[in-house]
Amino acid sequence: MRWLLASIAALSLAVPASPDAPAPAGPACRAGTAPYQRELERELRLTVDGRQSAADCAAIRRLQQRLGIRPADGSANLRTYRLVVADKIRRNPAERRACPARPYRITCVDLNRQVLWAQSGRGLVFGPVPVRSGRDGLETRRGWQRIYQKNRYHYSTIYHVPMPYAQFFNGGQALHGTRSDLFSSGSGGCVNLALGDARRLYDLLQKGDRLYLWGTKPGTGG
Repeated sequence: MRWLLASIAALSLAVPASPDAPAPAGPACRAGTAPYQRELERELRLTVDGRQSAADCAAIRRLQQRLGIRPADGSANLRTYRLVVADKIRRNPAERRACPARPYRITCVDLNRQVLWAQSGRGLVFGPVPVRSGRDGLETRRGWQRIYQKNRYHYSTIYHVPMPYAQFFNGGQALHGTRSDLFSSGSGGCVNLALGDARRLYDLLQKGDRLYLWGTKPGTGG
């Protein structure tokens, strides 16, 4: 009998905790105020004061976790803000109104918000994804454009850099992939995408496809 009672006690100690038990608290969120503090406070409907608080940091970190942003540290940086904007455009058709709706596929490049997507009518067929357009003095050309050349392995003889998945739409300006940071500086006029996004867009679009580009990249003259 003593042996049986001891066995029952051992088994009770081995029972896992209830799934309803609270999870251990994670590390404290310690990111300070960052350049896009007000913008993210506004997006998250927090008190808009431009100053990071513990509650702000936790809310931004939860948002980063939901969007798969790494590191999810609660920092209100440009990368987080751009990905939040892309997510908002994806979820809300009203955010896509600046791009004309046509019965055929259009690649929409919003230079104001530095975001690209493709749509047919008002239905999304690609993106939205963050991009990097031309820096001051080398701005990306606006208006209606058309893809006239595609080159999966293009190399720029002007800037001496690879331009993978290049899709040219105006002179030397193209949609193409880059390993550079999309959230700093600007391109030489091209519309840069993350490599995976550039590859998927390359596989989707065809020569002759239409693009519509509008707006002004922040910090440039036109």
